[in-house]
Amino acid sequence: MSLTVLTYNTLFAGRDGANDERAQAQIGLINEVRPDVFLMQEAKGFDANGGAWLHALENAIGMRGFLAVAPRTGQNLAIFIRAPLRPLAFEVDGAHFHHALATLRVAVPGVEMPVTFISAHLCPNGPDVRRREAAYLAVQAAPDKLTLITGDFNSASPHDPEPADWPALASHHRGRYLADDLQGIDRSVLAHLEAAGWVDVGHHLGGAATPTVPTAAYRAAEFATMRCDYLLASAALARTAQHYEVLRTPITDTASDHYPVLARFDLP
Repeated sequence: MSLTVLTYNTLFAGRDGANDERAQAQIGLINEVRPDVFLMQEAKGFDANGGAWLHALENAIGMRGFLAVAPRTGQNLAIFIRAPLRPLAFEVDGAHFHHALATLRVAVPGVEMPVTFISAHLCPNGPDVRRREAAYLAVQAAPDKLTLITGDFNSASPHDPEPADWPALASHHRGRYLADDLQGIDRSVLAHLEAAGWVDVGHHLGGAATPTVPTAAYRAAEFATMRCDYLLASAALARTAQHYEVLRTPITDTASDHYPVLARFDLP
């Protein structure tokens, strides 16, 4: 079975106060690409009013949602699945992560082994914290399981060059990404995860050259031009990866400060 997976840091769930224009643009994108699994970061406000925004998004995109509340920051995470995928178990870790971690195990028709999807949003404040968070992800890289971690890792990859605009980034923003030498950009978080067995799907399929931040509308934000959003697959799942694409369009130029990433896996 072919599975299409979308990961997207939506920047405050696509809402700017009462203005939901970005959210509506994001819904249009989701309905256009029709992923089987949508892993969302910054689902802010989705726990309010009995989960009203969560349920509204479920209805708008025709998918079932599972919400991981971030108890300290409010930057919740969510995972949405489309039938005929069937949920088996859902877990939330709000203790070991700056925001939270959402983990959903699903049954896929015709596939004997369940597939586990993890939506992650690592700490924006510095690589020391992110390395501690990554330690909780490293142990889940069992090579014979079908597991995928996606999300905003706030980190550069060891496969990617130094961002050309890195020296121009304001020092208080650059401090969030500094390597231990206090000069270059830190790559240790992704390096540790790959050393544990996770496969960077973008690098694996040759799409690592395309940055995911910042978008055209947020050039003055806190990012250097870099790949910040990843899909990390277990070895078994990585062997089924067929497509990887950063969705850079006039819509995604303005809908968030991150570009969404789409991938396809052909499960045996």
